[in-house]
Amino acid sequence: MRVRVEGDSMRPALLPGDWLLVRRGARVRPGDVVVARLPGDQERLIVKRAAWREAGGWWLESDNQRAAGRRDSWDFGPVPDVVGRVVLRYWPPRRRAR
Repeated sequence: MRVRVEGDSMRPALLPGDWLLVRRGARVRPGDVVVARLPGDQERLIVKRAAWREAGGWWLESDNQRAAGRRDSWDFGPVPDVVGRVVLRYWPPRRRAR
C-alpha cells in the first residue's frame, strides 16, 4: 500500500509530502517506522516509530515530539492495530533518507 506523509511529527526522517511504500502485515520490530490506525478514528492512518510491544499493542512514538498537533502513544497508549511496516520512501526521488 502507499501512504503520503502529512505533518511534521516524523521530522527529520520523513517530511510532509513524502510518499511511502508500506508492507501490510509485515513483522514489526522496535525502531521500525509503521502505519497504524489512529485509536478513536479507525478511518485515519498515522505514521509513527514502533518503540516497544506490550500487552495492549505497540507503543508508537513521533520522531519530533515538539511538532504542532502531534499525537502518539503518549496521548492514547499502546496501539493494537498496526497496519504494516514502512519499507521504502519513494518520493521525492532526490532527497536522501536520513
